[in-house]
Amino acid sequence: MNAIGHFKTITKHKLLVMKYCFKAGLYWRGLCHDLSKYTPSEFIPGARYYQGDRSPNNAEREDKGYSSAWLHHKGRNKHHLEYWTDYALGPEKKIVPVEMPPVYVAEMLCDRIAACRVYQGSAYTDASAYEYFMRSKERAVIHPATKELLMKLLVMLKDDGEDAVFAYVRRELLGKRR
Repeated sequence: MNAIGHFKTITKHKLLVMKYCFKAGLYWRGLCHDLSKYTPSEFIPGARYYQGDRSPNNAEREDKGYSSAWLHHKGRNKHHLEYWTDYALGPEKKIVPVEMPPVYVAEMLCDRIAACRVYQGSAYTDASAYEYFMRSKERAVIHPATKELLMKLLVMLKDDGEDAVFAYVRRELLGKRR
């Protein structure tokens, strides 16, 4: 168990997300981002499975077959696409993706940039979040409109950099002046 290492990692991540949310004009989202990671349901498994170079949720999955911390986290944090699923009406009653409001897509962008920066360190580039999403996009349960918007933002980040994507988010996506 590495409670100190886990605390430092999640706090570094939270502070980076807050910085990016502030750049995007999402002040409240930046302050509230990932507070559930400090609750016992998420913090204890995170400390138990901490490695420092990847999410402890994956180590918990490898050990138990699922991540209790992730199940708790995704159900309370609207910036995760996994939060935005529901049962479809009809005979199949299958789980379907729901379109995410733009404010949470913007927060998700900030979250992905910060996670890549924390875990990749000096290897991070503006293409990192795009490359990470591309590796997981086939298994992602994501509404087509949400996927289109997220891809637009990730490509803009990759091609034009952080300043350009955050200016776009503020001005076009959220309609804020600054």
